[in-house]
Amino acid sequence: MVYKNINIYQMSFTNINENDNFITNIENWELIKKYIPNDKKIWSPFYCNGAQKDYFKELGYDIIHEDEDFFENDKGEIIIDNPPFGNLRNILTRLKELNKPFIMIMPSAKINAVWFQKLFRDHLQLIIPIKKLAFTNNNPDIKFNFNWGIYFYCWKMNLPKDLIFID
Repeated sequence: MVYKNINIYQMSFTNINENDNFITNIENWELIKKYIPNDKKIWSPFYCNGAQKDYFKELGYDIIHEDEDFFENDKGEIIIDNPPFGNLRNILTRLKELNKPFIMIMPSAKINAVWFQKLFRDHLQLIIPIKKLAFTNNNPDIKFNFNWGIYFYCWKMNLPKDLIFID
């Protein structure tokens, strides 16, 4: 598969676009802990500042989280992360090709994209937080406020329901 504009988004996205370097706080992962299998090796490929490794280990998970190119690797049994929103089409195409269960944090509106609907019309489940999720950025000069909902998009995770609302 040839990815569009792939030269812009190689490696683990740490030095490409600071607007895509948002770290998911541990509290967000705690919200969905009961939906993450603890007997699987997790690959969290989008490195940012590397904090995910500590967060997942603290929650009791075996995780691979290294500063390397997502498009050149295939690790773990399930993939869980907050991908850079600026390159979701290429990332999701690659995830589908890897054919592994995943949980990705993404904007709620992503489900409205026709390309997304065609790509994930099978096995898609959503975990929808009722409260707004908290994120941090490596650069304190970058101001952000996600004015849209953020969902946990799940593929082949075999959750008990297709739509799960969490507090």
